[in-house]
Amino acid sequence: MLRSMTKCLLTNPVSVCRRTMSHSSLVGKTAIITASTDGIGLAAAEALGQRGAHVVVSSRRQVNVDQAVSLLLSKNIQVTGTTCNVGKSEDREKLVQMTVEKCGGIDIFVSNAAVNPYFGNIMDSTEEVWDKILDVNVKAAFLLTKLVVPHMEKRGGGSVVFVSSVAAYQPMQALGPYSVSKTALLGLTRALAPELAHSNIRVNCVAPGVIKTRFSSALWQNEDIVDEFKKQLAIKRIGEPAEIGGVIAFLCSEDASYITGETIMATGGISCRL
Repeated sequence: MLRSMTKCLLTNPVSVCRRTMSHSSLVGKTAIITASTDGIGLAAAEALGQRGAHVVVSSRRQVNVDQAVSLLLSKNIQVTGTTCNVGKSEDREKLVQMTVEKCGGIDIFVSNAAVNPYFGNIMDSTEEVWDKILDVNVKAAFLLTKLVVPHMEKRGGGSVVFVSSVAAYQPMQALGPYSVSKTALLGLTRALAPELAHSNIRVNCVAPGVIKTRFSSALWQNEDIVDEFKKQLAIKRIGEPAEIGGVIAFLCSEDASYITGETIMATGGISCRL
């Protein structure tokens, strides 16, 4: 059997290459990515767009949306942009409705939006802090999923990816509530996956380590923190947004067609477990 497979590979390299390309191709797909005008969200939009998807990017500020759209258009990516505060129900509904009207449907949803309004001892965090973090980081992720699922079902299936964090496994000092919210996304992934599998919708999660983004700049711009963090890393450097964008694009492609309910840790080799 191995001999025949090898012969096939040697005699049909072009057809093998074409099949591989078709599996990773997202031509004809529409992808919504929240908080996608910078950092990991923008990298995900670029990775999905480079594979042929029409990407819908959003941010709370129009100027950020305009800049992201201009950048992606310069790279020949099909893109639509709009403002959206995922913490507001009217904005969530507007984002989904606009996507359906302009793009004809939804195939991919990447939930990347997150906030962290608090830095300090978890015992000093207030109810308002918890409400804000859970509303945006967890509740909005679920409610947007609930909105996009009917449109994915009309297309015969789809893919949902939640962006969590290494903090889900190893809560970071002074980032207690944020870390808890990211752990919740691991559970949300596992809870939704079997519920949506019958609709051919896969649900997965990515848990990045410390990535060089504006959101995490307080960590990677502090040399003492970086040096301490690197002691836990097998790959002795801070990650780049594109390295997470590629993982997200993989999970949304046919190459990951048998993967659901999983969290991929892209942490540079940190040993993580709950």
